[in-house]
Amino acid sequence: MNQTKQLRKMIAPFERNDKTASVRQLLNTIPPFILLWIAAYASLQVSYALTLLLSALAAGFLIRSFIIFHDCCHGSFFRSRKANDALGTLLGILTLFPYEQWKHSHNIHHAGSGNLERRGTGDMWLLTVKEYKEASAWTKLRYRIYRNPFVLFVVGPIALILITYRFNEKGARLKERRNTWLTNAGIAVLYSLLIWAIGWQSFLLVQLPVFWISGAAGIWLFYVQHQFEDSYFEHEEEWDYVKAAVEGSSFYKLPAWLQWLTGNIGYHHVHHLSPRVPNYHLQQAHEAAPPLEHATTITLLTSLKSLRFNLWDDERRQFVTFREGIRRAAEPPLRSTGRPA
Repeated sequence: MNQTKQLRKMIAPFERNDKTASVRQLLNTIPPFILLWIAAYASLQVSYALTLLLSALAAGFLIRSFIIFHDCCHGSFFRSRKANDALGTLLGILTLFPYEQWKHSHNIHHAGSGNLERRGTGDMWLLTVKEYKEASAWTKLRYRIYRNPFVLFVVGPIALILITYRFNEKGARLKERRNTWLTNAGIAVLYSLLIWAIGWQSFLLVQLPVFWISGAAGIWLFYVQHQFEDSYFEHEEEWDYVKAAVEGSSFYKLPAWLQWLTGNIGYHHVHHLSPRVPNYHLQQAHEAAPPLEHATTITLLTSLKSLRFNLWDDERRQFVTFREGIRRAAEPPLRSTGRPA
């Protein structure tokens, strides 16, 4: 409890949004995205290689737009709730994410991140070694397909963003359902206008790489910030919010330009500790709280190891590969001392 209070006290000064900083971020994110998209279209007359390069840059600014959307979902971008909701809905049309639906599932993710009894909403599908061992052949096959990198990062953006998020969850509130309908209508109008203006072929040649690159990168960022070897997952009775934030969310140390494009989301441990901290204060909050130096730090190179981790070893409290998980499932269970029974 003392550690919790201490960390909260250190982080508290950074939970206040700055209207000037928020507006500045909007201005250095949305206009550049629009200009890069237009430049990518214009480059079709020069070289499609140049189009892909410009589309990749536009995708980076779309990711940055999503981080603003993400802050709006937490009510941290503007002081006004109405302003956050209005901007979040508009950015949801741009990024293809229904604001109310995503806000609901993402808040559930925050409330139970790292809690083995609260998996299933707003997070990656995760099985423990024991669960995988006891699963049916059909479930094991589906899980292996889901965890395949090609499915996660190539098929994933299409399945999740283009299809899943176009529909409401069963039992969704009326406000959430209406927002999804509004988002879908907004996307239809925006895309129809662009297709009318430049033709469907040109639209697809520009928008598809923008969509896929930003979608795959977004899924990767979410994946790698919780799927590292010594992450944190506990059962309800042992789960702790602060430990889940600091130990179960990585500090993704990126090059300065990537950190800027991704809106400091690499400071994910700070974000989970306090979602009220706007993205432009995350680095300052991290540096002001010495205990956060102990958060797991990963880099672009070391983060690639996460592709190997597929199962959570509940006894040893670490991620393992399918091969390691199958081998460990056949071993005698561990006592509390860590030795075979």
